[in-house]
Amino acid sequence: MFRIRRIHDDTAPADKRVLTQVESILRSQFPGLDEEDFHKLAGQLRDPLRHRFRSVLFVAEDARSQLKGFALLMYAPDLHFAYLDFISAAPGRTGGGVGGALYDRVREEARALDVIGLFFECLPDDPALSSDPDIRAQNASRLRFYERYGAFPIADTAYETPVTQGSDNPPYLVFDDLGSGKPLPRDTARGIVRAILERKYGKLCPESYVRMVVESFQDDPVRLRAPRYRSAKARTTTPQRPSERRIALLVNDRHAIHHIRERGYVQSPVRVDDPSGILATGLFERLPVQAFSEDHIRAVHQGSFVEYLKRACALVPEGKSIYPYVFPVRNAARPPKDLPLRAGYYCIDTFTPLNRNAWLAAERAVDCALTGARCILEGYRIAYALVRPPGHHAERRSFGGFCYLNSGAIAAHYLSRFGQVAVLDLDYHHGNGTQDIFYGRADVLTVSIHGHPRHTYPYFSGFEDEKGEDADLGYNLNLPLPENLDGPAYRLALERAVRRVQRSRPRFLVVSLGLDTAKGDPTGSFTLGAQDFRENGRRLGRLGLPILVVQEGGYRTRSLGANACHFFAGLWEGLTLPAASSRQGSRAGASKP
Repeated sequence: MFRIRRIHDDTAPADKRVLTQVESILRSQFPGLDEEDFHKLAGQLRDPLRHRFRSVLFVAEDARSQLKGFALLMYAPDLHFAYLDFISAAPGRTGGGVGGALYDRVREEARALDVIGLFFECLPDDPALSSDPDIRAQNASRLRFYERYGAFPIADTAYETPVTQGSDNPPYLVFDDLGSGKPLPRDTARGIVRAILERKYGKLCPESYVRMVVESFQDDPVRLRAPRYRSAKARTTTPQRPSERRIALLVNDRHAIHHIRERGYVQSPVRVDDPSGILATGLFERLPVQAFSEDHIRAVHQGSFVEYLKRACALVPEGKSIYPYVFPVRNAARPPKDLPLRAGYYCIDTFTPLNRNAWLAAERAVDCALTGARCILEGYRIAYALVRPPGHHAERRSFGGFCYLNSGAIAAHYLSRFGQVAVLDLDYHHGNGTQDIFYGRADVLTVSIHGHPRHTYPYFSGFEDEKGEDADLGYNLNLPLPENLDGPAYRLALERAVRRVQRSRPRFLVVSLGLDTAKGDPTGSFTLGAQDFRENGRRLGRLGLPILVVQEGGYRTRSLGANACHFFAGLWEGLTLPAASSRQGSRAGASKP
């Protein structure tokens, strides 16, 4: 099994390690490359203008983050074409579907860029151009692979003329129309060929050679070589919106099992039961939730607390709930033997119940958040964990505020292995649990906008002077707000929060999304409307970061769906509109599927 994800740059330590593995594959599979070609990939990702291509790197990794293969796609916005520079499985990894999966992902990305087509080089299967029968057989195997997708060498041109006379295995230029069926005009092809030769092979190809190759494209439209290998079972793929242009949606399918049907219990299943409102926007792709090891929970929560929560929930009779009502602050060394009665050791309030299914539902919420985090690592720009119960009040060794396990914090810790993380809590109530978990850490910035604890739960945390264990570094920022706050006033605080996030230069942003800041919410006093949620989402999207959104509060069921739709519409607009408005427009690099 393997996953495919996009590498945006080398800022995260984990991505630096991946680029080192990519270099190792390049050295092994493409020994004819110049030494500088092995080292320039990081620069291509960081500085696309210098190379006059925008580079897109996809990697296939196994469960242990070992590289199984990679593909490097180059996009030329000025001429609107894509060029597949390299695609290769790691040595000894061929035949496992890696090449096919990577090429599928490359075609998906190229379609989303709406390019003229996908171009790449492939070594020849013609005995006149490839003298070694063993190499020629390998070349034929690759061309057979691409024919299954409808990709063929461009015929009757001088592209495969060696720069150095007598050189063996000069490459074909292969064209994949990505299933469009549209012909390739001659003049368009000439411009693209000149760009490939000048931008990729500028040091190798003199102008006289470039001009000769370009002028050899005489057919209009250009002619492709007739199929040689394609059978009647040619591969067909359905065009899909690539992961970078969808929001991954992870819904807790087990949330209802712990519902308490008691008057005043606002954690209603309707908050999660019907995501059709957001699915109708067309922005989301609902994905299956993966199961994760309990080790991820224990990395954030104290082991004794985890053990207690599991055992206590299991002991509560079916259909019953236990509410903490004894809090042993005077003698914590003498806990009651009855586990449900011991809840006061681990709970911060009297209204968060323990029942048979609370652990199971909370554990599944964690799985949703971690699946969302993994989606972010695999290339999704936004993932939404629509979960219940919420989590941001759960501290290292305590539960409360309807929260048992801190799903957002667990996901943030998971992402922190790959780079700096910022957690932005937008719930009406302060995320005391997230603050407690990361208070002594500099690799995860925590920022919270909330009702002032003078009048808002949890009352004991969320003050402005709580800045982290090392207050000088300020890796915890609280922005407590007065009652009866409207949308414009809220956005002033959000702008402060965003500026602090920007200063930390995170690799990922985790948003603890509370919709209880809405007008009329029974647990809050702010008056945000649907358009306010849209503006707030748009501002966060403009950060340009991969964003994991984890659902927290929000209890006015009549407006939940509309406010969520507006928030994500704004988030998507902020993330994508700047990118859309900024569009500008190897001779040895044979591909190895």
